[in-house]
Amino acid sequence: MADPEIPPPASGPVTPPTPPPPPNTVFRGPNGIRAGWRVLIFLAISAGIGIFLGLALGLVLALFVHGKTYLATISQLTPLGLSISEAAILFLTAVPALIMARIERRHFGQYGLPLHSAFRGRFWTGTLAGFLAISACLLAIFAFHGFRLTGLAIHGSAILSATLAWGITFVMVGLAEEFSFRGYLQFTLTTGMGFWPSAIVLSLLFAGAHARNPGESKTGLLSVLMFGLLFCFFLRRTGNLWFPVGFHAGWDWGQTFFYGVPDSGILPYHNLFRCSFSGPAWLTGGSVGPEASIFAFIVLLVAGIVFAGVCRENRYPAP
Repeated sequence: MADPEIPPPASGPVTPPTPPPPPNTVFRGPNGIRAGWRVLIFLAISAGIGIFLGLALGLVLALFVHGKTYLATISQLTPLGLSISEAAILFLTAVPALIMARIERRHFGQYGLPLHSAFRGRFWTGTLAGFLAISACLLAIFAFHGFRLTGLAIHGSAILSATLAWGITFVMVGLAEEFSFRGYLQFTLTTGMGFWPSAIVLSLLFAGAHARNPGESKTGLLSVLMFGLLFCFFLRRTGNLWFPVGFHAGWDWGQTFFYGVPDSGILPYHNLFRCSFSGPAWLTGGSVGPEASIFAFIVLLVAGIVFAGVCRENRYPAP
């Protein structure tokens, strides 16, 4: 009896075996360069750019404007001075993040500021929420006879120009400070230690960065820490920084320009209203301003609770 014919094996491309992943080392983990090293590379790039720009600016000032006289006219109490300083901070964090995005093969928007969401609904909702929050804080202080408006501080066309100038300035403040502390660094540290441990570390640094403000206090720094954690919560639930950028800008714009009260110990300039405070520091915030008032803590807590009820799901992308 003849043996049955055995069909030849099917011809086709042979898939090569998947190469084993590179071994884990001190420098490299299962997901690429370890988070700590990426942070160090990011900071090194930022420092290098800062040193280069500082040397270039010093050379220009020495050659053309005799530096010291010019720099003395720039004050963080003005829209111009604050815009320049915050734009520099944003540049020194956004450019290194763009470079790291190429190294890590990620989209820049994963670090918290996706361009397709720029200045859209969440930003304006956050701006309104921030303005309402500082208004509620001052209204509560007013109810306890600790705050009152005494009249307009500027008039005529100056109102429109100052409104616009301070609005642009505080958008820049929101972008710079939110991305610096809750952008690339938050995303990268989350890959190494989790979201909330990273948020606590960066919020402590955020508070420490305000320690050198004139008139700042321990209560004021605790308030800044609470702001940082609240902004991280906003980021966790919305998935990006546009809501906290808006909240940050709305609070600061209302505080410094609209109501004309001290902001983290810094006195306002070219503000809309004049005001006066009276009463103990726990009520008014003392030299810090309303951010150090007991009502600032209450308002931020209420804002977090309301926000948690509206945005119930975590949308922060898993790195």
